[in-house]
Amino acid sequence: MSRIGKIPVEFPAGVTVSVAGRKLTVKGPKGSLDLHLFEGVGAVVEGNKVVVSRSSEEKQVKAMHGTTRALVRNLVKGVTDGYSKSLEIVGVGYKAALQGKKLALNVGFANTIMVEIPTGVLVAVPDATHVHVSGVDKALVGQVAADIRASRTPEPYKGKGVRYAGEVVRKKAGKAAAGAGGAKK
Repeated sequence: MSRIGKIPVEFPAGVTVSVAGRKLTVKGPKGSLDLHLFEGVGAVVEGNKVVVSRSSEEKQVKAMHGTTRALVRNLVKGVTDGYSKSLEIVGVGYKAALQGKKLALNVGFANTIMVEIPTGVLVAVPDATHVHVSGVDKALVGQVAADIRASRTPEPYKGKGVRYAGEVVRKKAGKAAAGAGGAKK
């Protein structure tokens, strides 16, 4: 048995979990999420717990057993608490602004980079150098945050760019001064 897969997923009051065929649905105060169960993996609701099981000992089925249990746990946490990521924008003149359903980023390029915000994700810009991404789907929140960060990843010499809040950017030393390194005339 998978050490992760055999642990039942508890869900609090106010959350309903239902399994219909290969589709698992989780509804809670923040919204509703669906999961298509992998071939060979099943789920059963017992009281306030979801028990994930597998039908065979094949390598792929064994791998998906623990993965499915982790995904179910993420769905339950998403509809009860939600997920969020915070980003910081570092650099002179670098800033972010919301324009309808798009995030406009001025991060040192000649043009403004527009990042599309999908439905189900909320993006807040409390000030020009901070962006908060939140929603119920962990994968979608993480992907949107990664797309925003990819618009200008932090560079290693001055540390300018878009980074996650609390991310440590290791800085490199610049070039040594001319003449000090044994340059010939």
